[in-house]
Amino acid sequence: MVKKGVILVVDDNRSILTAVRMLLETSFRKVITLSSPHLISGALRDEKADVVLLDMNFSAGINTGNEGLYWLSEIRKMDASVAVVLFTAYADIDLAVRGIKEGATDFVVKPWDNDRLLATIRNACALNTARRDNAPAVSGKSDMFWGESPAMQQLRALVEKVSATDANVLITGENGTGKEMLAREIHRLSKRNSEAFVAVDMGAITETLFESELFGHVRGAFTDAHAGRPGKFEAASRGTLFLDEIGNLPYHLQAKLLAALQNRSIVRVGSNTPVPVDIRLIVATNRDLQDMVAKDLFREDLLYRINTIHVEIPPLCERPEDVVPLSEIFISQYAGRYGKAILHLSPGAAEKMKAQPWPGNIRELQHTLEKAVIICDGDTLDVCDFDFPRKKETPSRKEAATLSGMEYDMIRDAMNKFDGNLSLVASQLGISRQTLYNKIKRYKL
Repeated sequence: MVKKGVILVVDDNRSILTAVRMLLETSFRKVITLSSPHLISGALRDEKADVVLLDMNFSAGINTGNEGLYWLSEIRKMDASVAVVLFTAYADIDLAVRGIKEGATDFVVKPWDNDRLLATIRNACALNTARRDNAPAVSGKSDMFWGESPAMQQLRALVEKVSATDANVLITGENGTGKEMLAREIHRLSKRNSEAFVAVDMGAITETLFESELFGHVRGAFTDAHAGRPGKFEAASRGTLFLDEIGNLPYHLQAKLLAALQNRSIVRVGSNTPVPVDIRLIVATNRDLQDMVAKDLFREDLLYRINTIHVEIPPLCERPEDVVPLSEIFISQYAGRYGKAILHLSPGAAEKMKAQPWPGNIRELQHTLEKAVIICDGDTLDVCDFDFPRKKETPSRKEAATLSGMEYDMIRDAMNKFDGNLSLVASQLGISRQTLYNKIKRYKL
């Protein structure tokens, strides 16, 4: 087995350094020992360490453990990505727990058990790898396309306010509207943007792996668990955890997610030890969670927990002025990928694009443009380069007008029936409040 991981051991007792180095060298690629914490800065400059095993007392006659907390803080400033495991005497366990709250990954008590020490360092190393794999490139550049439509500008103003906080955010919207991209934008604008953004598709996790994926597991927790592994909560600690398709989470598993959010800690499968986690939670769904609550398909207490701030992305059909600018962005991307000298849409193609209903939203627009770029032989995309749906598959202008009139009447009648109570109106119509707001604005009600 190829040994991986660089471990930095800091302790003023040279006998301990020798014993720990001999033990860790059997499992890790490189072990560096330091007898003084003042050497940490230089060591971290020379080596990209995965884990620092840090003693909590260095000065003779001082056993408060505060030195360890001080150097923990300094290491976090030097390299926020490195995992720190505190090396502590039994009497300092309370202080070590405080250290975990301040950013340490775990602690090991002296005198140590070799298996326990190895397992702790392995777990810290695995956690550090997971965090680095999910860490975004720190950049001031945004990939989010806001467009010019009033609905998106209103959404942008809300997002910029919300991002500066640690409030939980629920993002709703139809499939293909860009919910994950918006979640990444919130993370980019937050104070946590130098830490990991961990995305989890809740619809893709099987029920049997739910706890292991989110909370992790210890070695031997189940068949084939040959090593401990951190879950998504631990990987996202100090950063942002994004749970997509939250509406697909089975009811009986929702209580476990709620407990983790309420306790701000998780317990790995096969363990009884709570692990504190510090996450900013963003969730997304295309489903109506209020309706699911009414049908006993979603826990009301979990909805309250995740729904501190609710933002809804409007569908593309409600912001046609954004279609052409978005198209130009995708054209540039795919022209570069496929070596095409395509510069723009023809006027006819642009009008045709704006008139499309785009039921698949931005994702459908993106795929349509990729195909058109591949087919096009010139420097301009024309109507003939697109595979638009046949006319019979979309309503005529007259039919569309009729449908809009029916929708207008339904909303107006519901508003009259419930004396303008928008919550009751939205419930009656089976839509979210934000969608109702958009339609009221659209129909000037």
